[in-house]
Amino acid sequence: MLLGGRGCGKTRTGAEWVRRKVFETGRIALVAPTLADAREVMLDGESGLLNIGYPMERPSYSPSRRRLDWPNGAVGYLFSAEDPDSLRGPQFGAAWADEFCAWSYPEDTLSNLRFGLRVGTHPQLVITTTPKPIPALKSLMSASGLAVSRAKTGANSANLSPAFLSAMEDSYGGTRLGRQELEGEVLFDREGALWSQGIFETCRFNGAIPQLDKIIVAIDPPVTSGARSDQCGLIVAGAQGEGSTARAYVLHDGTVQGLSPTDWAKAAISLYHGWGADALLAEVNQGGEMVKTILRTVDPNIPIKTVFAHKSKAGRAEPVALLYEQGRVFHAGRFDALEAELRQMGTKGRQKSPDRADALVWALTHLLIDGRSDPIIRRT
Repeated sequence: MLLGGRGCGKTRTGAEWVRRKVFETGRIALVAPTLADAREVMLDGESGLLNIGYPMERPSYSPSRRRLDWPNGAVGYLFSAEDPDSLRGPQFGAAWADEFCAWSYPEDTLSNLRFGLRVGTHPQLVITTTPKPIPALKSLMSASGLAVSRAKTGANSANLSPAFLSAMEDSYGGTRLGRQELEGEVLFDREGALWSQGIFETCRFNGAIPQLDKIIVAIDPPVTSGARSDQCGLIVAGAQGEGSTARAYVLHDGTVQGLSPTDWAKAAISLYHGWGADALLAEVNQGGEMVKTILRTVDPNIPIKTVFAHKSKAGRAEPVALLYEQGRVFHAGRFDALEAELRQMGTKGRQKSPDRADALVWALTHLLIDGRSDPIIRRT
């Protein structure tokens, strides 16, 4: 099995392996996530079987039979992981399984494929895939007789666009997604959560906070008030630097619960003055203009910016989680309640509204993703 990053050369490796096997066995199975993938990638792609090797040794393809015929008499058949039962009955001496982690029915398809590897003295299977933390891969990696190789995207840099490599490194270098998709690592400890406890252990910042270029108080206002209402998320965060070198610091969690609109507005404005912030940033999905009106009633001169959620909570949180993995966010202290909410983001079991986490996502999105550096005058 070859576990590799995107563009590392997995397809070429699989195709070259099959090209060698053609001279050792007469029947070969080629399995992809779909029949279209098998045709477009395993056959017709730049690294596909129809385009590599000496022209006189290349196979011909019969679409109606989904069959490859090599000049030496060897034959190959295309199969889709969408139809595991199509592998019942045929037998082979070798097989190439591509993008195993993208198969619709990985366990059933692999089982039927392995039962069919019964021709010759030493039938073999090669699996090429970018890893994903699926149970089928975890089970497969514990199988006896499996040899695992790994390849990183960067190992094939001579055949990839420099612009692609630069963009991928800037966007995903050092992140969990980058380790999976670019470095080919298997990361089984993730079960949907966007943050892990390990992330928070590495982002603790116990030194002196540097001079910040911008400070924001982010508000995730509740729809109702009262003892059983949602919390009003209040997070203070600041940023230093510009562009990809900018860093953000989570300074304070001032979240409150059960207060009237006027009282949580007072709490937010108190944080604004206490931290010398540049603006309040409020989500207005539920309250609309009412949120701004409440805040202006308490302090008519306060600068207010508003945001509207067009994506799901997890969708908004994913880019912020990547910032943590890139080492661009620091917690100036322990924020246990906030971190507990963040560890639930992306999981299916979450029930309570993640008001602290929502406010944090808005703050960091504004500071490091959407925000612009405007000239400011700060009191010292």
